[in-house]
Amino acid sequence: MESNTVAKIVANPKYQRLVSTRSTFGWLLTAVMMVVYYGYIAIIAFDKEMFAARLGEGVMTVGIPVGLGVIIFTIVITGIYVRRANSEFDQLTQEIVKESGK
Repeated sequence: MESNTVAKIVANPKYQRLVSTRSTFGWLLTAVMMVVYYGYIAIIAFDKEMFAARLGEGVMTVGIPVGLGVIIFTIVITGIYVRRANSEFDQLTQEIVKESGK
């Protein structure tokens, strides 16, 4: 009985769309985050002077707000994923479960 339900779910075109869309979106956000994070690290490694420049007369350098920006960017793209998962992906999941007879 259980394998029949699994077969119904896997055969459902909405399930295929859900898996494809969710995977593509997840990998896209992962790639964007990797570019931002490793770009930040690469600049630190290869051009230390860029982030070492002082902002004004104080002790803060350019690297501190840029690093904070990387952290904030991470939180923002996590929020974007969660928002889409809670709306589009959850709705598709509910439709799939309903159509599978559970």
